[in-house]
Amino acid sequence: MTNQDPPVIEIRDLHKSFGALEVLKGVDIRACKGDVVSLIGSSGSGKSTLLRCANLLENSQQGEILFEGEQVKWRGDDLHRHPADRDQIRRIRTNLAMVFQQFNLWAHMTILQNVMEAPITVLGEDRTEVEGRARALLDKVGIGDKCDAYPAQLSGGQQQRAAIARALAMRPKALLFDEPTSALDPELEQEVVRVIKALAEEGRTMIIVTHDMRLAADVSDHIVFLHQGKIEEEGPPEEIFANPATTRLRQFLSATVPE
Repeated sequence: MTNQDPPVIEIRDLHKSFGALEVLKGVDIRACKGDVVSLIGSSGSGKSTLLRCANLLENSQQGEILFEGEQVKWRGDDLHRHPADRDQIRRIRTNLAMVFQQFNLWAHMTILQNVMEAPITVLGEDRTEVEGRARALLDKVGIGDKCDAYPAQLSGGQQQRAAIARALAMRPKALLFDEPTSALDPELEQEVVRVIKALAEEGRTMIIVTHDMRLAADVSDHIVFLHQGKIEEEGPPEEIFANPATTRLRQFLSATVPE
């Protein structure tokens, strides 16, 4: 990245409410090309909501969202605010691939078909070219031998790796992970962690919501600690984990970081 390049994702003063409940209370984050930003915090702190707002799966009530310097266009105010340009939203979502906690694979399709579907139907790419890329991506995440299997025939860790391959098949500018390992047993969790670490080493731009402090410490360039809808503390992992400045972060880490 050069100094002139805008961040891949930038959020400024974001506010999000569900009815009378304000979940995000003026949050600023940014991820430049190649950055790995991890969002940590207790349940209910607003981490997943922030990620969903970044990908425009949720509408925010105030603040700006920018993708590579381009501002999302809005119509309406407050709880009635929503994106104004459908083509812009489609284009941004195509470049911000989301990996969910619960995999969200299509049960009636094989793993290979799952990975191929969006590039063919959304991007209109050639089927033969997409199939070659999909098989390579499944090899990359370690399940190339499962191309013809259906999601129900795979372990949770294998399904999540298939979901990552599906996200990569869109060749996105950034990956957004929403608790990618929290639904997995510890042994299966490590399969997914290895894939995420490899993506970080490749220089992929990622924002990761995670409860796994070791993963956050190992892969992140920047940690954001959310508490009650606000950024309580942020910084490089060596500072956040070794020398937390706030009482609330110290309490959180003492309860979550293994001895």
